[in-house]
Amino acid sequence: MKFPRLSHDPGMLIEFFEEGLTVLGAVCERSWHDRLDLVAEGRAASLWNTAGGFVEKQLRFVPPDAMGGRDADTEVFPGCPLTFRLAETLRGGTLQVERAALQTFDPPRPPSCDAVEKIWHAQFSAGPRWRLDGPFQHTWHFSVLLLARCEIQAIDQQWSLHRLTLSYADGRRDDSLAEKLDFAAVNPHPDQSLSWPALELAQWQGRIAAALNADLTNDLAHIRARQASYLRRELDRIDNYFENYERELQQRVARSRSPDTQAKLEQRLAAARLEHERRRSDQVQRHEIRVIPHLDGLLLVAEPAWGAIVSWHEHHQEHRVAAHFLPRARRWFVDNPLSQPNGGN
Repeated sequence: MKFPRLSHDPGMLIEFFEEGLTVLGAVCERSWHDRLDLVAEGRAASLWNTAGGFVEKQLRFVPPDAMGGRDADTEVFPGCPLTFRLAETLRGGTLQVERAALQTFDPPRPPSCDAVEKIWHAQFSAGPRWRLDGPFQHTWHFSVLLLARCEIQAIDQQWSLHRLTLSYADGRRDDSLAEKLDFAAVNPHPDQSLSWPALELAQWQGRIAAALNADLTNDLAHIRARQASYLRRELDRIDNYFENYERELQQRVARSRSPDTQAKLEQRLAAARLEHERRRSDQVQRHEIRVIPHLDGLLLVAEPAWGAIVSWHEHHQEHRVAAHFLPRARRWFVDNPLSQPNGGN
């Protein structure tokens, strides 16, 4: 889920700066509708000097259509470095894994056996004689929710904010939970049966990167097309220049009668070819696209689900697995096989 980009609103920004700097320990006062006077040291002052020494500033919040040069030290404008520094300082340096147990989205009663059997067959194409070995039991389904800023370095630097939810069981995206999270209610007192799994972020890097790449597909497609157009133009310009230059040198070699002159021209021709390749390689590097993710939040979500033992016959063999059904997503998740397939009669 990609959040829409907010428009530049000086009124909203001045409130953000006033509240944020106050939390960091600064003393702030609005001297005018677009001015914020402040006195700060320590963390609040680190926006201007890394040592956190005493600073006294008056910030001006510039309207989006303002013309002329900007002062990045005392003015807040679209893409202002101060805004990024304040957000980074407020977020803190250590990423903590938070936990939240949700109330169920649906009525707390087990689903019908016929309905979940149809969903199982649609997901796994199991064989006949499918059954539940016992009634449904209350259990928990876990998801990993992350908030990430993506910095895209290309001809123009671009930022985007994403909220992604991945199933803890298999790493698949759960866009439904990401979109409905604003309407979910947190359960402050979950059942004692809730046992939180360990979350090793290093093992999730591949899954997170794949999810972000999928969310950035459309953005990257437009950027690649634009970069390719600019790169093609620069390469054509370089090729045209060096082809003409090399052609001129070759003609001079053909006209020359002196071996020394011919040798020098051949050296210049070889050097021109090396420089041609170097210039092309330099332009390719200049037009590379770099995507740098920044994780700003990580939440392990527990959601009520229905657990069961599922068995079925397939190819004259019996299969038996522990699984749980998530009503909100109308989807089964296999926890682990309980037995190896056994031959039937």
